[in-house]
Amino acid sequence: MATEVKMPQLGESTYEGAIGKWLKQPGDKVERFEPLVEIITDKVNVEMPAPFGGTLTKILVTEGATVAVGTPIALMETADAVPSGDGEGKAPAAQPQRTDARVAAAASAGAATKEEGPRLSPVVRKLAEEHGLPLAELAQVQGSGAGGRITKEDVTKYLETRRAPASPAAPARPAAPPPVTTAPATGDQLIKLTPLRRSIAQRMAQSKREIPHAYGVIEVDMTTLVRWREAHKEQWRARESVNITYTAFFVKAAVEALKAFPVVNASWSEEGIILRKAINIGLGIALDDGLIVAVIKQADQKSLVGIARELETLGKKARAGKLTLEDVQGGTFTITNPGVFGSIWSMPIILPGQAAILATDAIVKRPMVRNDGIMIRDIMHLGLSFDHRIFDGAAADQFLHRIREKLETFAGGDAAMTDF
Repeated sequence: MATEVKMPQLGESTYEGAIGKWLKQPGDKVERFEPLVEIITDKVNVEMPAPFGGTLTKILVTEGATVAVGTPIALMETADAVPSGDGEGKAPAAQPQRTDARVAAAASAGAATKEEGPRLSPVVRKLAEEHGLPLAELAQVQGSGAGGRITKEDVTKYLETRRAPASPAAPARPAAPPPVTTAPATGDQLIKLTPLRRSIAQRMAQSKREIPHAYGVIEVDMTTLVRWREAHKEQWRARESVNITYTAFFVKAAVEALKAFPVVNASWSEEGIILRKAINIGLGIALDDGLIVAVIKQADQKSLVGIARELETLGKKARAGKLTLEDVQGGTFTITNPGVFGSIWSMPIILPGQAAILATDAIVKRPMVRNDGIMIRDIMHLGLSFDHRIFDGAAADQFLHRIREKLETFAGGDAAMTDF
């Protein structure tokens, strides 16, 4: 029996994926849970195991192509009944945790009996975005496609009935200019977009289009913390077997500020503002082909040492291409550190689904006035980009002040490793 293998949904906010590499070729026999194809999303690269055993008969989506979640990507000939729904059957207990995450992806890629909720194609999503049609409202449109699928024509008809009659006194709005397309000139080089680069572009464009960004910047005197770190980093490394980095201090200080101002640890919805119970800190990690955000889960329950250890582990996994879905999902607030590249003033873009993102810039020596005298101090900027729908500038400034207070009043000592 020929059965479709579908593009899985690798994450709550992931609507499409790209084929990185086929690990099996037509004619190959494949065991259930055996790695079948490498899937690339804006969050992670993952080897998807076969959701059932059989023979791979046809590859429907070639390497490098991007398709929507639920799109058939291959055909397999199977002799037995295929698991349906959530994919019954488990991976062997001896499999590591990383494989469990892959199996979950495989289950959603199997032949499902019936999908809940409307399946929206990229064309439909783009049309809705262009006309400012919220997804919650779009879900109410009656679909005329197969299985109730909402088509482009359905959206067009809905927009026509939704559109209010134009006021006679209102001047005609000039037509929108056509999108600008740029073709390479003689001697130019065209760099093909990788799936990761394309996904980053789409999500960042979505964020700037949908989220009203506002910004706040504060100056922090890091002199006390810098001196303590320089004096103790080798001792701490020898005792704790982990590097002491400024990022660990930034994460810990941000966590304390998030507990004091929970509206920053939130999400926007049409029904209201969602205050997140968990404090999961995303960390931007620069890779050769783009930026990926790894997540420290339950960061408010970790000591400074625990945060430092997790930072080191996630960084190594990211650079080795071994991050799992669990490593990149569930972030509620993000920190990016352009300071490692020398940036002194940054305004990052908010990740969709979050309320804010913090940029930590380079620590530089500058002359400062202290007690009517000029002193050389270690100074840095903290930049906060925030969703102005969720909170206002006063809350943003208070949040930044709380982080500055934590960093500037660092006392050092063993107690700081857990109590800072």
